[in-house]
Amino acid sequence: MPQPDFSRPILAVDTGTAYLSLALQADGQLYAEHLEAGNRQSEEILPRIAGLLAQAGIGAADLGTLVYAQGPGAFTGLRIGAGVVQGLAAPFDLPLIGIPSLDAAAALCPRRPAVLAATDARMGEVFYAWYDTENGQRHSPYQVGPAHGIRLPESLNGREVCGIGNAFALPEPPPFPGRSEMPTAADFLRLALSGRYPAVAAAEAELLYVRDKVALTAKEQAERRAAK
Repeated sequence: MPQPDFSRPILAVDTGTAYLSLALQADGQLYAEHLEAGNRQSEEILPRIAGLLAQAGIGAADLGTLVYAQGPGAFTGLRIGAGVVQGLAAPFDLPLIGIPSLDAAAALCPRRPAVLAATDARMGEVFYAWYDTENGQRHSPYQVGPAHGIRLPESLNGREVCGIGNAFALPEPPPFPGRSEMPTAADFLRLALSGRYPAVAAAEAELLYVRDKVALTAKEQAERRAAK
C-alpha cells in the first residue's frame, strides 16, 4: 500500500451534510469550494473538483493523497464522496485517508479539556462524541440519540464544556453551551496532515455508520408527532 506523500497535492472531500465542501492543497496554496448543494451533490462534485484541479494547474494523477469525510452524516452524501475519491484514487494507486466527521468538528475547539461534538442526525436525534482536544483524546464512543439525553462523561467532570456542531442550532439542542459551527473540507485536510489517521487503499475505504436506520417509517413519524 503506498503511503501518503504530503509533499504532493492533497484533495479533501466532505459530502456529509447539505454542503459540498472541497479543499485542494497544492504548491503551498489552498483552493477551496464550499457551497450548499442539497440533493445536487452527485451533479456538482466532479465538475467542482475538476475546477479546483484546473485552478492549480494539475490533474488527478498529480495528487499524492485523497482525504474524505467518513461520517457519521448524511447517508447518501457520504457514499457519493467516498465513491468519488475511490474512483479518483484507484487508477493511480493513491492512498485515501478517512477522517471521522465528529473528530473534524471537535478540532474547531482546540486545546480544550472537554469538547462535545454534536451534529444533526435527523429523526429527532444527534450524532455526538466527547473529546479532550488539549491532549488529543476521545472520551466516548461515537453515538446517536436524543440531544437531551447527552451526559458528561465522569472522566470530564468539573471541566468547562465547549460544544460544537450544527446540533446546537436545533430547536432542542444538547444541554450544554455550544456554537453551531461546522468543519469544512479544509479542516479535514488539516487533520489528515497531522498523521494521526491511517491511509488505506481505495478498495479498503470505509464509512463510519453510527446507526443502520436512515429514515422513520410513516407509522413512526405519526407516533412521534402524536407524542409531541
